[in-house]
Amino acid sequence: MIFSFPVQAEIFQWLDDNGQKHFSDKPHQGAQTLQLNAGYSYYSVKKVFDGDTILLSNGNKVRFLGINTPEVEGRNKQAQAGGDEAKQWLVNQLKGTKVRLEKDVEKQDKYGRLLAHVFTEAKEHFNLKLVEKGLATVNVYPPNLKYTDDLIEAQQQAELSQLGVWRYKEYAPKPVEQIKRGSFKGWQRVVGRVRNVRHTRKYSYLNLSDSFGLKIDRKTAALFPKLESYVGKQVEARGWINKRKKQYSMFIRHPSAIKRYE
Repeated sequence: MIFSFPVQAEIFQWLDDNGQKHFSDKPHQGAQTLQLNAGYSYYSVKKVFDGDTILLSNGNKVRFLGINTPEVEGRNKQAQAGGDEAKQWLVNQLKGTKVRLEKDVEKQDKYGRLLAHVFTEAKEHFNLKLVEKGLATVNVYPPNLKYTDDLIEAQQQAELSQLGVWRYKEYAPKPVEQIKRGSFKGWQRVVGRVRNVRHTRKYSYLNLSDSFGLKIDRKTAALFPKLESYVGKQVEARGWINKRKKQYSMFIRHPSAIKRYE
């Protein structure tokens, strides 16, 4: 049986004076409104790959939007703390359950997976439930901004309650001074004081040290507070550490990945 009904959401898109495209979930002067309409069908789940990726009965592989769960062991992948826990929880929850997909601006990722928020017939939002239980962290990729506020609020509660990944030492905050002394793979939390802001044509950097900066795409800068407002503030950045020669960076796509301590 197939059920179908409309849902609407708005994302705003505009070009700046340099011709760069920007997206936001808030209105902007001269912005074009992207109307997101969807009709839904329900599908059985054929396979759970990990805590945020499933295979539907129609053959479509689906990556959950707005979240990330730790890796499970696989080809060229090492298991990460909490990965098996997230996968097993999802397996148990999806047994005998049909799901529907709610998409956002981008329909697929670079691997050809569908990008979606996943709901059951009982209206359970699985992206949100994974975050509520601390099995997933918020990982927003603009212009896909649906349910962002709900996900952020759920993460704050899970962190306060030390649920799931928030209780693992592997994901404890690390001072920026330690970054050069270790090899940090997977999702990390880095703490430091923002020294200054540096702008290039495509990116802005919040520098926490001479060798570590938070990289922000200028196309999504409108989602953030004024970047100079971070200078002098103690922050915790959440994401993946990249190294290029002797320089380290963390790509910050959304302000939810930066927690201010003061």
